[in-house]
Amino acid sequence: MSSYSVFPTRRHCLRRLRRSLAATFLATLLTLAASPVFAKYASYVMDAETGRVIHEINADTRNFPASLTKMMTLYLVFEALKSDLWTMETELRVSARAERQPSSKLGIRRGETITVKQAMLALITKSANDVATAIAENLSGSESAFALKMTAKARQIGMSRTTFRNASGLPHRGQMSTARDMGTLARALIRDFPSYYRYFSTDQFSYEGATFNNHNKLLQTYDGVDGIKTGYIRASGFNLVASASRSGQRVIGVVFGGNSPNSRNALMTRLLNLGFKALNNSPRAVFAAAENPSKGNTKKARAMIQTMAKTVSNPKNQTDLEAPVPEGRRWGIQVGAFSRYEQAYEAAREALEIAPKLLLEAVIKVVPLKKRNGRTLHRARLKGLSKSQASSVCAVIIKRKGQCMEIQMRDDYRVASNTR
Repeated sequence: MSSYSVFPTRRHCLRRLRRSLAATFLATLLTLAASPVFAKYASYVMDAETGRVIHEINADTRNFPASLTKMMTLYLVFEALKSDLWTMETELRVSARAERQPSSKLGIRRGETITVKQAMLALITKSANDVATAIAENLSGSESAFALKMTAKARQIGMSRTTFRNASGLPHRGQMSTARDMGTLARALIRDFPSYYRYFSTDQFSYEGATFNNHNKLLQTYDGVDGIKTGYIRASGFNLVASASRSGQRVIGVVFGGNSPNSRNALMTRLLNLGFKALNNSPRAVFAAAENPSKGNTKKARAMIQTMAKTVSNPKNQTDLEAPVPEGRRWGIQVGAFSRYEQAYEAAREALEIAPKLLLEAVIKVVPLKKRNGRTLHRARLKGLSKSQASSVCAVIIKRKGQCMEIQMRDDYRVASNTR
């Protein structure tokens, strides 16, 4: 007669423990997968004409491009138009899969059609994911096949660290790009399709009674901006590629990992300003003046060329190309001192995002200080403020448990004031 015990055996306990540990491990993986990924900040500025890099931070760090992806989708649309494979009035059929794509979306339905021109404008203004899928399926048969074509085109135009997995930029762990690669793509769009690039400046798009405004607010707020694309998913932060043209010069800027639309736009404003200042102080401009005898001594101008070339090509000097600080704005703040230049620059950039409105006209300046022991500290500063602005910004930063010191600036030197 067999016996039966109400108490579990050791074997049963071990089985239960294994099941419990497996369930806990799986739950942890699912939790991590669902948690937001905090993107690494990256920024990049280039001269669109020559491709010369003016500024870069983490330019080759791979991040999620989000809807910047649609820039490549549009590149392939422009190719189809240029080769006469499509016309602006070609009708694209909508599949059930396209209809199911999550927002942001236009709301197209299975079995409907949308013209290529409408699809282009929906991507540029509304950043419509359903339309991106429709484009992919109509051009390549499936979105996965279209993604392979996107990646191949990326390699062809010099985007060496970019891989596409869909046409929209919706989250996919394999869909990655860099600030440098997105700058390369923007330049290719401007260079290869000048007649189609102008659509990136479209302010509004109307479809079936609804009007959609362009997400790129710099079209209204920055003189010369004429494109090109915003992007956001939780894993990427707020991304932006923008291009501006002034007096025959064009600058392309890229921001990855912004904390909000407003701070991202404020950062892009500063990057574009930096780009134009670098171009206006470029060796090319000085050399042109040197060749004209009526504009001064050629020998002196050539010496200026050599000095300026070193300044422009050295990223540690790129934030120091400003004119002397004007009267009434000769105050600044210091938000820390660091062993590395990059750490100081990042601290100053983070301060910009804490108080973007108060720091709208501020300029980042990293100032080295050599210590007696031979070490160099890099002081993170923002200059170009009024006394009241400096005081207000420090109050905000200190409230957030940061460190901040008001500084009185006198052109290239300063007198320290209150430490808060």
